[in-house]
Amino acid sequence: MTQSKTDLRVLRTRKLIMDSFIELSGKKEFKDITVKDITTEAMINRATFYYHFQDIYDLLEKVLSEVLLVDLNCSNFEKGELNEASIIQIFTAITNFQKSLSFRCHRGYEDTISRIIREHLEIVFYKLLLKQNNLKEDVALKTTAVILSWGIYGASMEWRKNSMNTSPEEFIKLSIPYILSGITLESKN
Repeated sequence: MTQSKTDLRVLRTRKLIMDSFIELSGKKEFKDITVKDITTEAMINRATFYYHFQDIYDLLEKVLSEVLLVDLNCSNFEKGELNEASIIQIFTAITNFQKSLSFRCHRGYEDTISRIIREHLEIVFYKLLLKQNNLKEDVALKTTAVILSWGIYGASMEWRKNSMNTSPEEFIKLSIPYILSGITLESKN
């Protein structure tokens, strides 16, 4: 008899594996963590690990995705609209996520991390844009969501490299009028 992945025991075991991985990542670099380390920490066997995850990279991706979804609190954005407050909230969530990762994941996994962030941002922005424009699907809005996701991700990287002495809110607030109104704002002089 196969168990559904929504079975509470299955969900608890999956969470146990993910929590064990997070615990280990605070003690060791990702490259040094093995499936054996995780199974020992979680007190499970290898077959149980492989029932839930393809390999350690799959586990890393799932953990990062779930942590990011919690940070973004995606359900709030599905009900909201694309405005100054939502952009600040999204940018702050991304910068907080990146700060928390800098203590755990090392540079060799930046590509995985950036891809996960951009993919989740694209989904959030696309849903916001569709809702705001009362559409079910739109190619132009999909492209706009891609551009916004890369832009917000790039801005978060710039903030992380050069502007951490400024709060994420202050950093992104300067560009919000251009994001919301386009790049041809009239001069404020």
